[in-house]
This record gives sequence, structure tokens and C-alpha cells, in this order.
Amino acid sequence: MLKDPTAPHHSQARGGTLQPGHVNTVLGPVPADDLGVTAVHEALLSVVPGAEYAYDIPIDRAEIFEILARKLTDFRAAGGKTIVDSTGMFSGRDLRLYEALSRSTGVHIVASTGMGPEEMLGGYFLTPQTDPPTPWPAEKFAALFTQEITDGMVVPRLERRGPAGIVATAADPEGMTATEESLFRGAARTALSTGVPVSLRYGSDAVHDLGIVLAEGLPADRVVVGGLDRTDAVKADAPLEIARRGAYVALDHVGTDDDDAYVTDRERAALVVELVETGHADRILLSSNAMGVAKGRPGHDVPYGYVVSTFLPLAISLGLADDDARRILVDNPRDLLTVRSTESPR
Repeated sequence: MLKDPTAPHHSQARGGTLQPGHVNTVLGPVPADDLGVTAVHEALLSVVPGAEYAYDIPIDRAEIFEILARKLTDFRAAGGKTIVDSTGMFSGRDLRLYEALSRSTGVHIVASTGMGPEEMLGGYFLTPQTDPPTPWPAEKFAALFTQEITDGMVVPRLERRGPAGIVATAADPEGMTATEESLFRGAARTALSTGVPVSLRYGSDAVHDLGIVLAEGLPADRVVVGGLDRTDAVKADAPLEIARRGAYVALDHVGTDDDDAYVTDRERAALVVELVETGHADRILLSSNAMGVAKGRPGHDVPYGYVVSTFLPLAISLGLADDDARRILVDNPRDLLTVRSTESPR
């Protein structure tokens, strides 16, 4: 098992020792070294836009709080300390609820700005507002996302709360659209100007989609590419190629063992060991894409602590060393989420 994952530990990041920094959480900045075991791609609330208005979909905030508090408490008991809610702006993000959950459970919650894929965008973001008509340009998305970091995440029509800790965006699995390219470029520009990282869910070609954000001048180690345990990605050797380019490889459907679109947990564990053996232990991230409460879409009820309690022993049985397990669950998420100074390039 992972040895004392919350004990102080100093790792070497590419280019030298990572300097102490902070991470944006819903309760404000916290020291990066306080994150502990981190689940980098989960959903607390996952609500299809508009579901809150459906007569047949009950949304009881007190009940939702109790469900999520129980799941986060279980996560803490399993050794977890930080959860990244990677749902972006319009999938049910409830900042006041997240603040209350963090205070009551002691789990750090990193919320996200961003949006995508295109099919999940509201009409305003798809309406051509130029002459001739063109998709929303990258600079408009960048301005929108950046303000959620510099001024706080918006509670629609009411106020702004704490700063977002990451920019999350996604492309259509059938292939990136023009609007999604603007989303990705806007996310990259936001990361460059604010120092937070980018989490992207690729469309049909992970390497191509990573190239879009890197073309904006964003360092590869400020990007995590999610969904790389998709069967198509593994067959194309995308996880290894993404790691070679210096970005983080997120195997973020741990616990999904019966879906042909994804590899099995045993195959994931073998892939983790392979990436470590090829020198990429510092590029691996693990998560389950668990949905604490889903409304208007099927849930994905994997415990937030599944990676630590169930998957990690499997990976260790296949040869993963304790030190590498610590790096993957503690050091790598910390290095990714630490807000970098934008005053000078690294």
C-alpha cells in the first residue's frame, strides 16, 4: 500500500526543484504541499444544462449535500485529501454547496472554469456575433475564463465567489469542431495569463488536440490530457506520446471495467507500470470520473476513494513501487495544480 501519502515529501520537477506555491480551492488559496492524495478528474454535481427546470427531475440541495458529504468523508477515510471538480462552468457547479462541503468534511475542493464539448454549450456561445458570422473567438473564451480566476467564479446573476483552480475543456469524440478549437486556445491563453493549468478531454486525436494548446505557447507540463484510458488512445500509443511531449497523462476512468470504449482496470494498471518503466512516472495522473450526484444523465457511482483502496493495490501487485505510487497520487497532482507566477517564464 501507499506509505503515509500525506507526509511531507519533496520531489524534483522538470527544470529543478518546484518552489513552494499555492493552489486555488473553493475556500481560497491553500499551500500546495497540503493537497495530499488528489483525485484530479471527478464530478461532485453533474447536471445536464436545463435539467434544473425539468418537472420530473427533483433537485433537493439538502439531500445532495448529505450524499456528497458522505462520499467525501469516505474519500477522506480512504486516505484522500483533495478532489478536483472538472465539470467546468455549466454542468451543475454549485460554489456555495462546495464551500460548505469542504468545511464540513475537511476535503479540499478545486473547482474549474471552462466548458465543452460544443454540444453542451448554451445557444449564446454558439450564436455568431460577428459579421461575417464566425464561432466565438479564442480571446472571448480566454477573457471569460480568466475573469473566473482573477475575480472569482460566478454565481449567475448574483455574485462571484472563490477563484477557479483549473481550466477544463473538452472536444467532441468524433473530432474537434471550430468552436472547440477556440475553446482550447482560449483555455491555453487563460493558463498563460493566470498560472493555473489546463485539463482537456481530447476529441478523436489526443496528440493533435494537445498540439492546439501548445501552439499558444503554453508549456506542456501545464496541461493534463484526460481520457487516455480510452481504447482508441491506448491502441494508438497516445499515452506514451503525450508523456514524451511533457504533458500529464490522465487515466481517469479507473473503476470502469465493463465498457468497450475503455480499457479494463488490469490493463490500466499494466499501462501505469509501462509508463513508469519508460521513465514517465512524473507524468501520470489517476482518477475515476466519478459523479457524486447526477441529474439528467446516467450516473457513474464509483467511490472517490476507489483509486487508493482498490486500484492501487492492483497496480502494486503488477510491479508499481510505493515511491512511484506516491508520486502519481500526491506529487504529480500537486505540481500540476500549483499556480505558477506569470511574471517570468519558467
